[in-house]
Amino acid sequence: MDGRLIALETIPRMTDGDIETLLAALTRETDRVERVELSFGAVWIKRYGTERPPVWTRLQGGLARLLNQPFLRPSPSLNSKGMIAREIRRIATFAQAGVPVPNVLYSSGSALVLSDVAPTVTARLKVLAKSDPAGHDDLLVACAAHLGALHAKGLCHGRPHPRDFFIAGDAIGFMDFEEEPEAVMPLSIAQARDLWLLFLQVADRALLGRETTDRAFAAWRAAAPAGIDAELAKMLRFLGKFLSPTRLIGRVHMGSDLRRFLAATGYLSEVLSTSPPGRRKQSR
Repeated sequence: MDGRLIALETIPRMTDGDIETLLAALTRETDRVERVELSFGAVWIKRYGTERPPVWTRLQGGLARLLNQPFLRPSPSLNSKGMIAREIRRIATFAQAGVPVPNVLYSSGSALVLSDVAPTVTARLKVLAKSDPAGHDDLLVACAAHLGALHAKGLCHGRPHPRDFFIAGDAIGFMDFEEEPEAVMPLSIAQARDLWLLFLQVADRALLGRETTDRAFAAWRAAAPAGIDAELAKMLRFLGKFLSPTRLIGRVHMGSDLRRFLAATGYLSEVLSTSPPGRRKQSR
């Protein structure tokens, strides 16, 4: 039996049939992320090195230097082995801080096998949107609160989105740790960017409008370190320069990206200008 089989046998409750199924999935070329059903439940295969970085990612570093905006810097570019090592390391860091994360069940030079963490917040939001609008928005507020708690632990996610959050009992768990913005910018800037990225979703998805965005921002702010406010204000002053041009473009064609940018940037700019920071501990 080769080393890969021995490694796979360490997964709890793995049968010989499960090993065959998982090995077949690992060796075939298919979607970058794949759900595989085994005898004890589902696992997720995440493949690396299958996609070229988007053009925007390649341009980010140059734009960050040209515009002198650290929050635009992309995470360090790594090969597939480096990306896997980074994701495993970040999962371990979050777990050590008591944050719910998937378990790493197996890794190779080009793929990870992770435990199933369903339901995701996105899946739950889709259900609640049709049956319980208040519950839907309560979940958005919970996402903001748990992101603030994450920031208070001296961590940042890098690409916070409801699809990368999951329900973990009474808590919100995090997954998809391919980004590491704190490696190329101060932590407080990375955390400020985290909040803005989350509000691209919160401000756009909130069914109850301003009431929900106010609650979500207050929930994040109550948990997060105070040092983020100053960096968030700097970032929004820069982004705010693009609000008017974006509105003009939106009169011709208001795509979803433009809509989210306007909603999140406009809201956060307004709320920061009218709501002074409270007394909270400083960011590490």
